[in-house]
Amino acid sequence: MTPRKRLPIGIQTFAKIREDNYYYVDKTQLALDLTRNGTYYFLSRPRRFGKSLFLDTLKELFEGNERLFQGLAVHEHWDWSVQYPVIRFSFGSGNFKNPNYLADNIAAQLDRLEQEFGIKKQYDTCSERFQALIRYIKQQTGLAVVILIDEYDKPILDAINTPEVARDNRDFLRGFYSTIKDYDAHIKFAFFTGVSKFSKVSLFSGLNNLLDITLVSEFATICGYTDEDIDTVFAPELAGLDRQEIRSWYNGYHWLGAGVYNPFDILLLFRNRQFKNYWFETGTPTFLIDLIRARRVATPNLARRNSDEELLSSFDMDYMPLEAVMFQTGYLTIKSTKTLGGSLFYELGYPNREVYQSLNSAILQQLVHNPNAQVSQRIQLYELLVVNDLEGLKNLFQGFFSSIPYHWYNNNDIQEYEGFYASVFYSYFASLGLEVIVEDCTNLGRIDMTLKFNHQVYIFEFKVVEMTPKGEALKQIKERGYANKYQMLNQPIYLIGVEFSKVSRNVLVFEVEKV
Repeated sequence: MTPRKRLPIGIQTFAKIREDNYYYVDKTQLALDLTRNGTYYFLSRPRRFGKSLFLDTLKELFEGNERLFQGLAVHEHWDWSVQYPVIRFSFGSGNFKNPNYLADNIAAQLDRLEQEFGIKKQYDTCSERFQALIRYIKQQTGLAVVILIDEYDKPILDAINTPEVARDNRDFLRGFYSTIKDYDAHIKFAFFTGVSKFSKVSLFSGLNNLLDITLVSEFATICGYTDEDIDTVFAPELAGLDRQEIRSWYNGYHWLGAGVYNPFDILLLFRNRQFKNYWFETGTPTFLIDLIRARRVATPNLARRNSDEELLSSFDMDYMPLEAVMFQTGYLTIKSTKTLGGSLFYELGYPNREVYQSLNSAILQQLVHNPNAQVSQRIQLYELLVVNDLEGLKNLFQGFFSSIPYHWYNNNDIQEYEGFYASVFYSYFASLGLEVIVEDCTNLGRIDMTLKFNHQVYIFEFKVVEMTPKGEALKQIKERGYANKYQMLNQPIYLIGVEFSKVSRNVLVFEVEKV
């Protein structure tokens, strides 16, 4: 049996991983493919997906540290006799919310680089110092330089809730990055990584030859672990863990190629031997939840979104489509593609159980605004479903809405009543990781929701009425034959019509009929 190695949790240094007996998933063939076929590249991936490690791998490769690559795919295909000079910038640390901090941060990184290459500071501005550094290195070594920029967008994203600072940071970076376009003859290779994909016009003006490989299928697995990686590289760690459960919890991220797992999740799972929301817990997406509320999107509508490549790439300070934000940050992924009239369209959805469950739990906290009541109600919800107590379920949902303060309805950003009520229903189920299927998630007036649990099917239809119950919700489920598609399961099916009162702002009707 293959011996176990150390788990590289949080380690972004290629040399440390290779020298200290850590597991390593070989990405060097992809690095080789990049160097053979182009010069300027851009890659967008969510946080904690291994972007920094890949960049450090490129650094060691170009610097010719052959001993680190023994036994890896690239080793027999690289010219180790040449050691290229590497200029690397990283914006992974620092408080870019503070005005003028970005200039100080870059200046400090330039101080380090000038010292490393033995150049005396000649200019005060960052752009001119960057240009002088490139010229000096090329003159002294006779070799073109390699430029690696990690988390290029973090100075903007950190300040996203302070628009004036974010715009200043964007404009500063635009000027700084434009240095590269004027020094093509001095550059061997350049690679940018980040979470967001800002438009070339807003941030990379003039870098028309920058190749975006974010959605190039050949590089879909450039970050993250594949199923094959889990079954081979990490085979010694799998004993005692349900392989299908690992897939359900952490697999499912797609960039038009093979699906991948988030490395941070996998490594912590192997260390702790417990399924948890490891990646999600490292950064609550407050900005994203605020955006969902501001756009008045009912949470069932998040489970399935349609997009195209232009929309996914349309991200800037003044225009941030929800689909682009959720895709780029890892909360939605590509589930399927469709070509119509020569255009490629994507269906987006949650990548896995971790994101589906955790994001809805975070949204639920914003919808309900009563954390203590919410936790106990989620426990009750699960226990009632286990014993199929539908009368208890009705009482519990009435308790849900009774616990929401009156002023919250007036201040709520989701103005359509049915959308708000359906969001609370849906997110309670989803936050428990239950299998909830949204039948018609594009019309807030007719949101249907199906729950499959404990070998039973529950079909919900929501309606908002004045004060008089109408029985229209259950009637619609029956008339439109919503149960038909589930008959083949040979499981009990419950049709549940829910009507909300605009006056009492609570459940007025909770009709149940078993098929």
